[in-house]
Formats: sequence, structure tokens, C-alpha cells
Amino acid sequence: MAWNARLSLDYSVENARCVARFEHDGPLRILQTLYPEGAGVCHNVLVHPPGGLVGGDALEISIRARSGAHGLVTTAGASRFYRSDGAPAVQRTRIQLDEGARLEWLPLEAICYSGCIAENQLLLDLAPGAELIGWDVTALGLPESQLPFDRGSLLQHLELDGAWLERGRIQAGDARLMEGPLGLAGQRCIATLFLAAGADLPRTRRDLALELARRVISNHPLAATAGTTAPGSQVVAVRVLAPLVEPALALLKAIRDAWRPALWSLPATTPRTWAL
Repeated sequence: MAWNARLSLDYSVENARCVARFEHDGPLRILQTLYPEGAGVCHNVLVHPPGGLVGGDALEISIRARSGAHGLVTTAGASRFYRSDGAPAVQRTRIQLDEGARLEWLPLEAICYSGCIAENQLLLDLAPGAELIGWDVTALGLPESQLPFDRGSLLQHLELDGAWLERGRIQAGDARLMEGPLGLAGQRCIATLFLAAGADLPRTRRDLALELARRVISNHPLAATAGTTAPGSQVVAVRVLAPLVEPALALLKAIRDAWRPALWSLPATTPRTWAL
């Protein structure tokens, strides 16, 4: 029997305070609403009590930020795609930002266990003047626990409506992709960090984001398997390959720490749950 869940999260500004309202159906909840930076930025933690998805399960997350709102969303733990008997397990996140809104989409990693048939989709709809800093981190198996990703597949879909699309399928049995120098080269963590805007980023702003990211990458142990580009006029993307999740996440966090003060005039704060 499929175990489906839906969550709708809405940010707005009321009396100079960013507030979050949400509705849910099934086992997908908001654990906490926090204001570690003051009233202007609302932090939320998502939890999925079952802890993972099997074939036929679906998680639907819908987030909207109204004009002037700033939300930050993270998760209490990793997402998990378990073995499937044939049907895909789907996690679909839709984010809509109104003019002048900001959102940080910073979930912990998704783990693909051997035998899974996983689909992970992130769909962005940003109005002019809206910006988002987000990431997507995927672990293919658990190498340190001797649980390799040797069967199954992952369909990954990242899209900014009308401006950017990255879509690809990773098949565990595709040795050329998994091990080849033009593929994953034996790495088992793939990560993408992105700055996305609802209109063309000014050239100076885009170049600043690229320069800051390159500076951080150049001083990091993953410098040889990380890089940053502007795949379109509305996006700056950082891509990382790593043997494990931890060094990849550490690099993405360091770049976010550089982007936040320079691009948004906000301090490089860390969500409280990351320290738990």
C-alpha cells in the first residue's frame, strides 16, 4: 500500500514579521518554526516520520513566499529512497516566490539505497525580484556501511520555469556512467548549489557570485571535483562530486556562507538543527 503525504507551506509578512502557515495531509510535518535571526527571517524544519520512501510512495511539498517574505527550510534528517518492487518512489517539491521574496531551500541529503526506483523533482517559479539559494545533495548508497548502490535508478529533475532545466537518470548498472572519467568517476555523492532569480541577474551580481564560489572551491579539498558556472542569465550553479556526503555538504555550506553576506547583506548564520 502506497504511503503518500502532502505539505503546503506559505510565508507572508505581517506586522514586520515573516510568518509561516502550513497544511498537511499524511506523515509530513513542520517540526519547528524558529527566528534565530530575528523577525525578518522565518526558519522551518520539515520532518517525515516514516523516514523514507518505498515504491509507490509520493511526497508532495508546496512552498510559497509572498512579497517581501524570507523563509528558510531545512529537514531534520536525510531523505531515504528504499528498494522498490517496480513502482517509483517520488519526491516532488514546488516553490513559488512572489516579487521581492527570498527563500533558502536547504534540505539534508537524499540517500538512494540499492534497488530503489527514485524520482526527485524540484520545480521553481520565481517572480521578477525574487531570489532563492538552494541545494540538492544525493548519496548513492552508503559506501562507509558497505551498502553500495549497485541496482536501481534515480531520476533527477531541477527546473527554474522558463530559464533552467537539469534532468538526468542515474542507472546503477551503467558502469560507464558510474565509474568512467566522464561520468561520476567512482564518486558516490552528487551535489548542486544554486542561486536562482526571477529575472536576469545583473552581470556584476552574477560575476560576484561566481567569484565567491570559485574562491571557496579553490581552498577546499574537493577543488578537483567541483566547479561553478552560470548556465543561464538567471542562475549560478555549483556542482560537486565527492566520495561521501559530509565533505560535499561542507563545501556547499561554505559557499552559502560567502554568498549570504555579499548578495543579501545577511550574516552567515547556521540553522540550529544542523548542530544537533
